[in-house]
Amino acid sequence: MRDVLVVDAVRTPTGVRNGSLSGLRPDENLASALNHLVSERLRIDPASVEDLVCGCVTQIGEQALNIARNALLASGLPASIAGVTVNRQEGSGQAAMAFAAQAIAAGEMDVAIACGVESMSRQPMGSDGFGDHVAHLGTGISPRLCDSFGDLYSQGMAAERLASSWGFSREELDGYALRSHERASAAIACGFYDNEIVPAEVTAAGGRTMLLRHDEGVRSDLTLQELSTLAPAFKPGGVITNGNSGQAADGAAAVFLAAAERCSELGLAPKARYVCTAVSGEDPSLAPGGHISATRRALRKAGLRMEDIDLFEVNESFAAVPMAWMRELEPPRPESVNAWGGAVANGNPLGASGVKLACTLISGLAEKGGRYGLLATCTGMGMGIATILERTQ
Repeated sequence: MRDVLVVDAVRTPTGVRNGSLSGLRPDENLASALNHLVSERLRIDPASVEDLVCGCVTQIGEQALNIARNALLASGLPASIAGVTVNRQEGSGQAAMAFAAQAIAAGEMDVAIACGVESMSRQPMGSDGFGDHVAHLGTGISPRLCDSFGDLYSQGMAAERLASSWGFSREELDGYALRSHERASAAIACGFYDNEIVPAEVTAAGGRTMLLRHDEGVRSDLTLQELSTLAPAFKPGGVITNGNSGQAADGAAAVFLAAAERCSELGLAPKARYVCTAVSGEDPSLAPGGHISATRRALRKAGLRMEDIDLFEVNESFAAVPMAWMRELEPPRPESVNAWGGAVANGNPLGASGVKLACTLISGLAEKGGRYGLLATCTGMGMGIATILERTQ
């Protein structure tokens, strides 16, 4: 198997639902990130790219009909580049990165782009499987599955089960949420995200155009008192609120992957080496823990221990997700988990989330001088995915 290198990674800022990015089609938003990555950041012949693998969850409307290919053509990159769209729910972007890396490692291609995109403003979560507009086609989940596993689609109720299983109180969850905003605010203030974010041109109030340079949902003025006033979002008397959940968001992200020998031929200086990815599936009726079992599998594949990992990005689809992960796996340096905030503060644009967090992991390893980083995501339907990267520069 050949070494697969991550040459560069970029992302758009995330926009809150119905916020600044809601006026952009998702394929056009991704197109701008792709064009910036290839034509401005790397400045290489785009014809060297063989495939584009894109994660996207709600594949309906503007995100249907293979958005990977549509965004590629909209970007102005050569039509000779193929494109495919994959869906592993919140782990879709991460899966896209794994699929592209595996093809390169196997020698089936030399250069590929992995990416992810989601506009939760324009294509609401679940609209591909539920609602009056698709009722004549049947629902996205078979009644037989509901009989066996219960309410499979409600991620909020899954988060309630997770919080209950690990005994997290409302106060603990809100405290974690506040820290996510504090860390993200500090990261913005010190310019940590500047190198990975491609500013997006958006239309502001009054019709004027402006550049959105940072994740729109981050709150530097948030308080515990404000969080405590929010009502439970999914269950009467529950502990999961909109404040301690990952924010629905719009965004896109992309990473450029190449075989080691092809990097040398193209004169590219890679930022990381792709080590491995592991996936896991569990009973979806139980408290979700796929991100925990996937992390254990990835460490075993890589021959590493938790102590060997310098930085962790655990997707904050809900505050309870990284909290359970830390409780179970006991990272030796808890401050190395989501050190620059997470989706509770800067958004969870579903299909783009995994690639977005890969951008932050790569930036973080460079900032800290760390060697290994691990990215873990808990997804719907009882799944999890974990990826390990190694800094090369």
